[in-house]
Amino acid sequence: MPERPATNDIGYGPAHQPGRIAALWVEAWNDRDADRLASLFAEDAEFVNVTGLWWHDRDAIRRAHAYGFDTIFSESTITLLEKRVTQISGDPEAHGPAACVVHAKMRLEGQTPVGEVERPGVRRNLFSFVVRRTEGTWICISAHNTDVVPGSETNVVGPDGTMRSVSYRSGPDDS
Repeated sequence: MPERPATNDIGYGPAHQPGRIAALWVEAWNDRDADRLASLFAEDAEFVNVTGLWWHDRDAIRRAHAYGFDTIFSESTITLLEKRVTQISGDPEAHGPAACVVHAKMRLEGQTPVGEVERPGVRRNLFSFVVRRTEGTWICISAHNTDVVPGSETNVVGPDGTMRSVSYRSGPDDS
């Protein structure tokens, strides 16, 4: 694997713009680099995954993703499809404190087979990264990963306790 630059926006370095967090996430994921992925987060960051597991600091985020890279996502790839940056406070282009929300639509493929699912299909995810500028670079203080379920509006739990995604719309033109 070629060595990447350490500190610029062209390579694998820190995020000098808030939206860069999403691209760095993808690069760290595709390299299966839990340490690098965790370095995108503040020491006291929060992370909620697609099933609602909630990790409360950088080390917990690193450990969870190291396990995932070894067990669940060892041959997966993520592709960044779209991102949007919304300013919360400060001026993202100036110096001084600032905060933004970065929403990123991603595509995940190559998940490890499990149980009766011999070839897991492609998943679409929507990430929300809350980032703040710290010493000239942007760092994530909170992230939430959500699976996108096509054609669904919400989840419902049946009498047997099983959750499934549903739509309350009727008719093929309402999706």
